[in-house]
Amino acid sequence: METTEQIRHDRTLQGKRVILLGGTSGAGFATAAAAAKEGASVVVVSSRKERVDAALSRLPRNAEGYAVDLANEEEIRGFFSQIGAFDHLVFTAGDPLLVENIGAIDLDSARKSFELRYWGAYMAAKFGSEKIRPGGSITLTSGVAGAKPSKGFTIPASICGAIEALTRALAVELQPLRVNAVSFGLMRTEMWNHIPEEDRNIMYETSGQAIPVGRVGEPEDAAEAFLYLMREHYSTGQTIVVDGGSILA
Repeated sequence: METTEQIRHDRTLQGKRVILLGGTSGAGFATAAAAAKEGASVVVVSSRKERVDAALSRLPRNAEGYAVDLANEEEIRGFFSQIGAFDHLVFTAGDPLLVENIGAIDLDSARKSFELRYWGAYMAAKFGSEKIRPGGSITLTSGVAGAKPSKGFTIPASICGAIEALTRALAVELQPLRVNAVSFGLMRTEMWNHIPEEDRNIMYETSGQAIPVGRVGEPEDAAEAFLYLMREHYSTGQTIVVDGGSILA
């Protein structure tokens, strides 16, 4: 456990080691880049080697990268068994959302949607927590669909609600290790690249105009929340909402 004196002098990521599961794109990569800029050594992990290599080409030379199937228990266990000690764990890994009317959803597809976003996060906390140094943290990823679902969002909303409940449970289970989550609104990330560019830009513009800040989020907006939760030493079991006010619209 940290002393009060250590906490007072430890408000920076300089010299920290940060592992980012899903850290090769979107908010995960933005967080890796921002943490590295503050002096952290970062480790980015993705299921695809080409994504890892592309991310490493844009990060400082001391960055590390690994290809790991984050929905596979043995691969996650193996990764943490050989990675060594570190300070902060960030989980931003995700796959395309299953958005469909409940009557049209295949139950096997619905179950599979939980494999990476929920069970991946669960396993990362299970196997990664024992390697985190005193004063470190885990930060998971949720979304505002859990609090304000749209039609067709029964599965994404369920995953978001489960992640936020898991965050609170882990904060109790793993104390004094801090465990928090960041809940996104719509972000301009690669997750939406399956939509044609013209349609995607219309979605961003229309959605941005409908919320109080007047724009959709950028990956760097989310990164600021992740960095805050790593730097500070007093929040645990909390979910920070970064949504431009969409939950109010």
